[in-house]
Parts: sequence; structure tokens; C-alpha cells
Amino acid sequence: MKPSQNLPMMENSRLNLLAMNAQEIEALVGKFGWPFFKTKQILQWVYQHRTRAIESMSNLSKKDRHQLQAVADIGRAPIPTVTESWDGTRKLLFSLENGLMIESVLIPESTRLTLCISTQVGCTVDCGFCLTGQMGLKRNLKAHEIVDQVMTAQDLLHDGQRITSLVFMGMGEPLANIEAVTEAVSRITNTQWGLGIPPRRITISTAGLAPRLQSMAGLGVNLAISLNATTNKQRDYLMPMVNKLHPLPELLQACRNYPLDPGRRLTFEYVLLRGENDSPEDANRLIQLLRGIRCKINLIPFNEFPGSAFRRPSDAAIQEFQNILRHAHYDVFLRKSRGRDILGACGQLGNLLHEVASPIIRQGVI
Repeated sequence: MKPSQNLPMMENSRLNLLAMNAQEIEALVGKFGWPFFKTKQILQWVYQHRTRAIESMSNLSKKDRHQLQAVADIGRAPIPTVTESWDGTRKLLFSLENGLMIESVLIPESTRLTLCISTQVGCTVDCGFCLTGQMGLKRNLKAHEIVDQVMTAQDLLHDGQRITSLVFMGMGEPLANIEAVTEAVSRITNTQWGLGIPPRRITISTAGLAPRLQSMAGLGVNLAISLNATTNKQRDYLMPMVNKLHPLPELLQACRNYPLDPGRRLTFEYVLLRGENDSPEDANRLIQLLRGIRCKINLIPFNEFPGSAFRRPSDAAIQEFQNILRHAHYDVFLRKSRGRDILGACGQLGNLLHEVASPIIRQGVI
């Protein structure tokens, strides 16, 4: 049979099973005249067994494997370059088509292991304090490229390790690539043939695309809003594009309208920048802005990177900011900076040329 031109093709004009959704694989199985239970078998091999070769699909007959191999491959990304921090954080540098690259970060802490993944090459949002934002947007990732980051990270885990939480906080604005993100989440959370990661273990972060918040509600994941300012003037300076599109009052109203399930909360992320948004007055304004919203607050002291004019606040200023919020009975958490020495911390992703060229940071391919 000849593959349909409407299905996801690789550069060699063969079908890419990883890029196909469940319905497309079911249609392919139907075209072969196979029983439909083989759809689940193929999907399980691709996602749960993470195989890179059709030949290893041992519960398909040799004839079936040969028939499938004649038209399709499993288009996994090449094994990434991995750099490791002194604190155990590992940054994964993936090579995509056309020479483009993205980064993911594995972050260990106590008994937890968090994977931070990317949704775009670069970013459509121009936050001044984020290295990724300085790249501009190269392109959106496809659903399978998002899922492949998770699968590859699982391939690289040490014995006894497992990913306990997944955060869409890497390169890119997830809500600007909402269709691919939604499809990726469906494959990641599927328990019949997918990766089986519970939605409650997944957090999707947005810079504040207010009209698209509602579309996240049906996914069952946690939602984090990157706020970073207490006035429109501040936010226009720190996050000019997104705040001009959706100013602070519009964003906060969308947060108030967000349909939270019982026991769930929104997360507000607040990057602390010395002399910009870290004053006691900012803390008190933040208290008023979030009044009545069921939420928690993650404070993220700025992670400095070469060329940035912003600076990390003093420990005393950070502590005072946190104390003011706590005295107002907010749950406030100070995000520890992990992987700063390999530019793997929050806001530091995107220095890809440095990653490849530096003989100090590069650890080689694993």
C-alpha cells in the first residue's frame, strides 16, 4: 500500500508512527486489513515500551512487521547531548529537523524528579528577563516532538528513577501552541497505551494568554500563571507583548473565572528582579491583586545569565517579600534554583550555541 499524503511523513517519504495520532494509526491498521486490536499493540510499543524499531514489536507477526516496515518508521529524535550540574540537574539538548534545537531539564529533589519540557523553538513572548525570549520564535513544536522529550528523558533515567512530575515550563509559550500541547497531553496521560502520567502531576505554565486559559480546564492539569508584576506599567516593561495584548486586569479576571475543581488551586509564578518588582510595596500590591483567587505563589529569584541587565535580589529582600505574603495568609514557596551552572534554571534556557561550543559545560552524548 502507498501511504496517504495527509498522514505525517518523514523526510524519506515514509510514515512516522510517532507523529500519527491514535485515529491515524487505527486507519492505517484498517487499510492493512488487520484486526483493530493491533492499533493498541502498536501504540503500546511506541509509547509504553518506547521502542525505536518496528522489528522489536514481538507480538506482531513477522509478516505484519515487514508490512509495517515497508511504509513506516518510528521517528524518534536522535539521542540528545546531556550536560549535568553539580546538583544533579541534567539538561538535554535535542536536535530537530533543519538544524533547530530545543532543551529539556531533569531536576532531582529529594524523592522527586521533575522534567521541564519545551513547546516551541524559541518563544513567541518577549519577556525581558528570560533568555529564551531573546531568541524570538523559530517554530512551534509538533505534538510528537513534545512527547518525545518525555520518552527520551525516561530512556536516560538511572535505575530506580522515575519522573514524578512534568512541567511545561521550558522553551516557549504553551498556550501559543495549544493544539499540539493538548494532543501531547492526551498521549502523555493515556493509561491504555500512552505514558500514563496522571494529569495532577502535570503543570502547564503561561505568560498570560488570558482568552486561552479556559481551554486548559478540560485537561485536568495544573495551571501556572507567570505574573511577575503588580502594575501594568511594570508588566509593560517586563513582558511587553503579552501585557499589551492582555493587560493585568484582563488576565486576573480570566484567572477569577477559571473553573477550579474542589481542592485545586492556580499557581502564580513571580520572578523577583532587584529594584524592579521586589519591594515591600510590590508585595502588598500582589496581596490585593490576588485577593479572592484560590491560589499559591511561587517566588523565583532571578537566575542571572550573560548579557542581562537584570539582577537577583538580596537574600534579605527575598525573605522580606515572602514574609509579607505569608503574613497575609498566602501559601508562598521559594523556588530553588537548580542547574544554574549549566544555564538550566528557570529563564536560562536558549543559549544553545554556548551549550554546543563550550568545552567546560559540554559533557558529551549519552
